[in-house]
Amino acid sequence: MKAARFSRFGGPEVLEIAELPEPHAGPGELRIRVRAAGVNASDWKKRSGELDQELPQTLGYEAAGVVDEVGDGVTGVRTGDRVAGVGGGGAAQAELAVLSIWAPIPESVGFVEAAAMPSTVETAARALDQLGVARGSTVLISGASGSIGSAAVQLAVHRGARVIGTGSPGSHDYLRRLGAEPVAYGEGMADRVRTIVPAGVDRALDVAGSGVLPELIDVPGGAENVITIADFPGAQQHGVRFSRGDSGRADYAIGVAMRLMGDGMFRIPVGRTFPLEDIAEAHRAGESGEVRGKLVLTVG
Repeated sequence: MKAARFSRFGGPEVLEIAELPEPHAGPGELRIRVRAAGVNASDWKKRSGELDQELPQTLGYEAAGVVDEVGDGVTGVRTGDRVAGVGGGGAAQAELAVLSIWAPIPESVGFVEAAAMPSTVETAARALDQLGVARGSTVLISGASGSIGSAAVQLAVHRGARVIGTGSPGSHDYLRRLGAEPVAYGEGMADRVRTIVPAGVDRALDVAGSGVLPELIDVPGGAENVITIADFPGAQQHGVRFSRGDSGRADYAIGVAMRLMGDGMFRIPVGRTFPLEDIAEAHRAGESGEVRGKLVLTVG
């Protein structure tokens, strides 16, 4: 099968489409013929050598496609079903992928839209869980208009929380449509939040990693009420929790979000799609920061 891979660290030019052995579904897993696969910042961090040091490496943790192999012990799904999910093998950007967590794709949702969702939703839901965001909470989300921020806003609103979302002025109408009350980021952000919520917020989530942790700590009244998913050095400096997958996952949220997508109540903005063969261009687009929304590879 064809799969994205790199055999040395470097820029997008090190990426290749290689012929690899077909994977097979083990117990509790299923295999899909991939139709679309999500691209994330962790992909180019791996490629540049910031993460795992083993070589060669494949890429991709989330994909959508059609089930063609079901492992032992798997129930409620059969070959031919459309599903999207995540796999532990890190090789979802390929013609075939093995998934360990999945959810059915509603008829009204396409493969591209479905592939943009799993990792994004799990990350957002995990941070909200760790913050304890629930009905009656008021949460400030910094970087609310990006892929993960958009997911966090919608999931928090679905839980019954009041959401204040930071973003550029051009994103404010979009944030309102998601259910957030928008404020402009930048100097004076905390004062603008207090204008909307004089009593302050209960929790704050940093999605953007743009050096705003001191202000975010001030708004809910303490570092213990703040989580970041994007600023590890800042978290260490300011005593803020850093959310990561090995501290507990929220895979259940993939099914929740998929059902909401089917009802037209949830969406992850897709910024641009690329065929699998153009994965280097997808990395260049992602690293440039010029594309707003999720990047997705199409297969077949």
